[in-house]
Amino acid sequence: MGRERRAPRRRPTTDDATAAVEAADVGGPRSRRTDTGLAELVPDRDHPQAWSLLLDGAPQSHVDLADPTRLGFEYQRRLGHLVDLAAEPGKPIQVLHLGGGALTLARYTAATRPRSRQQVAELDTGLTEWVRAELPLHPNWQIKVRGADARTVLERAPEAGADLVIADVFSGARVPAHCTTVEFATLAARALAPGGRYAVNITDGAGLAFARSQVATLLAVFPEVALIADPAVLRGKRFGNLILAAAHTPLPIAELTRRVASDSALGRVEHGADLAAFTGGAAVATDAAAAPSPAPPPDAFKWAGR
Repeated sequence: MGRERRAPRRRPTTDDATAAVEAADVGGPRSRRTDTGLAELVPDRDHPQAWSLLLDGAPQSHVDLADPTRLGFEYQRRLGHLVDLAAEPGKPIQVLHLGGGALTLARYTAATRPRSRQQVAELDTGLTEWVRAELPLHPNWQIKVRGADARTVLERAPEAGADLVIADVFSGARVPAHCTTVEFATLAARALAPGGRYAVNITDGAGLAFARSQVATLLAVFPEVALIADPAVLRGKRFGNLILAAAHTPLPIAELTRRVASDSALGRVEHGADLAAFTGGAAVATDAAAAPSPAPPPDAFKWAGR
């Protein structure tokens, strides 16, 4: 789930042009009732092969069939930075995506790291079928989608099998409670290979009580945690996305900060003592007492593409 900010255009390659020709003709908005609500695909006015996915009116994903490396939502670009820094450039990695949507990050990983092996957990099988029909994947991409709950897939994930676990799990516009807990984070840590990293997309607003608790929860499992967000979100001035990164080995804070600073959207990286202070003594979320992320206010995600 995200707020749209325009990403810089990359010079298209021959492969990009081929993908654009082979992609389905762009028409008007498309919609389908799926297992979890009303899904809509809305064309991007500035990019003829790009679409935004909305679920019950909330923007979830943005996909450019002509250029899968172009990430239209700011939160996806920040997750893209973590994909870029997961290994040496171009090196294949193994990724577990918890939450699928339009498979934007899986497409990005496949395009930037050919031969990567990826598994996606997406509970809404009807949505996956529709997305794959309307926004087809390249046949050479090794992306497998499982129609199951994110936590169920995480519980069954091989130990030390993933270089990167990305949790982008939303039920409607809220992160479900059972995917916010220390038990869930412990499962993610178990799934990571040595040197692997865990990335999480959450949303919060005034007071940031949920975000503070989520940072405290990850710090209870991982010695290294970082937070990326718009300064206005960090000040509680508006509702928005926050990206958390966690690992058992040092995070590439300097390079991550440089990339976030060079992005078209304002962003700040918090880490170390400043991030520990950010928690403000917030409680660690547990299965016994967890709550979902707060519902966004009605105007939280004013989407420019509509």
